[in-house]
Amino acid sequence: MSLTNDDLRTSADEPSEAVDAFGLEPGSGSSRTIRAPWHTSSVPLLRDAVSDDLRARGVKREVIDEAELVVSELVTNSLRHATPLTGDVVRVHWKARGDCVEVEVTDGGGATEPRPVPEAAWRTSGRGLRIVRRLAHEWGVNRRDRQVTVWAALGGPSRRRVGG
Repeated sequence: MSLTNDDLRTSADEPSEAVDAFGLEPGSGSSRTIRAPWHTSSVPLLRDAVSDDLRARGVKREVIDEAELVVSELVTNSLRHATPLTGDVVRVHWKARGDCVEVEVTDGGGATEPRPVPEAAWRTSGRGLRIVRRLAHEWGVNRRDRQVTVWAALGGPSRRRVGG
């Protein structure tokens, strides 16, 4: 199954140059949440939506690059190791305050708890959460009901840490 931008539109309005693949205007609102199809073709579209949105918010390029990589790794891990949410989707949520960005990826959970695997020179997979751990100044896993959310804070102090 291959998805196109038209398959992923969430708005019935006429397409516009000012909307992303999910039919939303980058930089609008205080945060973004996208429920994307449970398919590998969603990964680059989600990565682009996050990048475009953070760029529209004026976030530093370095933090945008980190957010793109973190979203790609977390969504790919979700698709590989977990089950979809109701409706065969994965949920990606992010918010930015200045150059501090928090990203969350939520799925239906898997057989094991998400955690970085030990380094191994010849391992061909299993680097995703180690990459996230190196880029994020804070990250974690939350379980609620039958959902698992892996989150990462990039670019500055997290609201989770400072209570704001």
